[in-house]
Amino acid sequence: MVMQSVTERAQKAIEVHLVDGSWPVGMRLPPERVMADELGVSRNSVREAISRLKERGLLFSKPGCGVFVSNRLQGAISSPWRQLVAAQPDLRWDTLEFRRELEGATAYFAALRADAADLKKIEEAVIRLLAACRSGQKEEEYRADADFHELIAEASHNSMFLYLHSGIVRMLREHISLNIIGLEDPSGEMTERLCRQHLEIWEAIRTHRPEDARRAMLAHINFTWAELARRSDDDSVRLP
Repeated sequence: MVMQSVTERAQKAIEVHLVDGSWPVGMRLPPERVMADELGVSRNSVREAISRLKERGLLFSKPGCGVFVSNRLQGAISSPWRQLVAAQPDLRWDTLEFRRELEGATAYFAALRADAADLKKIEEAVIRLLAACRSGQKEEEYRADADFHELIAEASHNSMFLYLHSGIVRMLREHISLNIIGLEDPSGEMTERLCRQHLEIWEAIRTHRPEDARRAMLAHINFTWAELARRSDDDSVRLP
């Protein structure tokens, strides 16, 4: 097992604050002395960790004012989130765990409350998703898959679910694309199974069966989780 340097440990601790939202965009970081005391490291280690994150665009300095959290993690399409997942694999599983709870609920309420306009939008996303899967257009598959989940959150007509979902939508979109990449299968069998799962979710919502919609969504995310875990080298992966 490779031991982390003190600087790497400090860097990962800061990254966790950026990912979990406890240090939001625009926030000024605590003084180096305070961070060093909290992390049990030297100020030089904190300074080096901050420097590395500034190089990645996640933090920035204002002369005479301090170091602040940038909007790079929220605004970027891929690279910062990919870098953080690569550095901290647990983030993928944490996000799946969060999605499992949130999206099981949004599917339930979408099936209960979706009106004709909601159903039309979801159906259009399903059509796009199926077409992309069959043609092998991966970028369109990522977009249609993310749109499908986002439209279900909208169709729940619950302002808090929608707020939570929209607040992390860029991160969820990146998470979905990473999962699709992680599940790629040259035979096409995996893509077909995922398509069938999306159709089951859609059918339950379309026919207004809330419990079936929740079960179908949970089954979809559990399947994704199990397959990614099976392909992972990490023996400590937590399964639902």
